[in-house]
Amino acid sequence: MPSQPSQPFRGLSAFPITPADAQGRVDDALLGRLLENLCDAEVASIGLLGSTGIYAFLSLDERRRAVEAAVEAVGGRVPLLVGIGALRTDHAIELARHAETAGASALLLAPMSYTPLTEDEVFEHYRSVAGSSGLPLCVYNNPGTTHFTFSSELLARLAQLPTIQAVKMPLPAGETLENAIPLLRERTGLAIGYSGDWGMADAMLAGADAFYSVLAGLLPRPVIALVEAAKRGDEETTRQLDHAFLPLWDCFKTYGSLRVMYVLLSRLGLGRFEPPRPILPLGTEARARVLAALDPVLNR
Repeated sequence: MPSQPSQPFRGLSAFPITPADAQGRVDDALLGRLLENLCDAEVASIGLLGSTGIYAFLSLDERRRAVEAAVEAVGGRVPLLVGIGALRTDHAIELARHAETAGASALLLAPMSYTPLTEDEVFEHYRSVAGSSGLPLCVYNNPGTTHFTFSSELLARLAQLPTIQAVKMPLPAGETLENAIPLLRERTGLAIGYSGDWGMADAMLAGADAFYSVLAGLLPRPVIALVEAAKRGDEETTRQLDHAFLPLWDCFKTYGSLRVMYVLLSRLGLGRFEPPRPILPLGTEARARVLAALDPVLNR
């Protein structure tokens, strides 16, 4: 296998859907086609089995199979960042070790739990998982799904663990990115990345190290153009490019990015998979709104 590229926590990280049938069986062939598109577009990294990658809905066996298929498809051309979040620490450890053995480049860990976790519990969870693998690990701060918010103090503690090198943050509320990024970088020393595609332009213009994008998982090239303009500090071009995405960002916020991405998957002729139950496909009116919002992006 070719040597893995470095810097998995810099630039645009594209998070594709993991195509699976109603029984949760991963479609290896379609996954391979999605990943080939991302490699051809030269995204900075690929985020496999993120929230949009429906990791929480797949069995451990199917997640392992997806990793193996992805490693084969990518072939070391792009860093592969694998989500290993699990309710149980031992399961997360098992997934981390498998990802490393399979040939992944880095790990992404969210603190999944049914019972609300304390900061000490989260620290011990990360300490155990991070110590089980030599791969660099990104902390996934995603309170919208985990209902746990990392304090800067906890992130600073976690940053002392040798393999923890980055954090994937939600867009801040009540604080500007221009203030949040340097403070967090100073307190933790971690690479600072964000998710929430509608904040991509602001985050990259403010100096984020990485952006973890859902839309880039299907449409990498227009998203790359936006990110590259922001990295150059070209605010005028960045805002112009972002303007075409605004109707789609509104759909993300209204319907949830996962539901929207299944509409886009069908529109691009890549498959007709439905989201995993109990999530339902969008209805006719919502689908029409999503498709209309996609036109300005495809027609640029």
